[in-house]
Amino acid sequence: MLCGIDEAGRGCIAGDMVVAGVVLNSSIDGLMDSKKLSEKRREILYEVIVENANYHIVSFSPEDIDKLGISKCLSQALEEIKAHFKESDILFDGNSSFGVDGIETMIKADTKIAEVSGASILAKVTRDRAINQDALLYPNYKFEKHKGYGTKAHIEAIKEYGYTPIHRRSFRLKALEEINK
Repeated sequence: MLCGIDEAGRGCIAGDMVVAGVVLNSSIDGLMDSKKLSEKRREILYEVIVENANYHIVSFSPEDIDKLGISKCLSQALEEIKAHFKESDILFDGNSSFGVDGIETMIKADTKIAEVSGASILAKVTRDRAINQDALLYPNYKFEKHKGYGTKAHIEAIKEYGYTPIHRRSFRLKALEEINK
C-alpha cells in the first residue's frame, strides 16, 4: 500500500499550510496535480477521494508557522501522517523528507502518482475552503482571489490596511520591509 503526501500553502504569506496523506482504496479517474484542475473539478474530486480513500489531513496555522518555521511544521506533518499509515510505504511530493526517516520523495509526484495527486487535491481544497472563510472576515484583502500568496494586490492591501491575524509575520518580503520594522 502506498500513502501519497502533498502540501498546500507552503509559500503563502497568509493562511494555513495544509498537508494531506492519502491511501486510495480504488482507482479514481481524473486525478492530477491540484494546480492543474479547476476549483470546481477539485471540489468534485475531493468528495470522490474522501469516499474512496483512507486519508489524514494536518493543518498549521500562521502562528504555528511563525513559531516553528515551515520546515519543522512539514517534519511534524510527515511524522504524524507516517504514524497514521504505519503499514504503508510513504511518498512525499518534492525533494526533501525534512529529516523524517522512511519517507521517499519524488519531484512532481503530484503529476505522476495517483495517491500524491489525491493528497494534493485534499490539501488544496482544505486550504482553499479555510482561506475563503478568512476572506469573509477580511474582505479588503481579497483572499478569495490570491489565496494568501504574495501577489501585488495582496501586498498593496497589507500596505494600506496592515496585517491580519492570519498573516505570517515571519515571512519577509522586500515590498513590506517598512511595515515589518
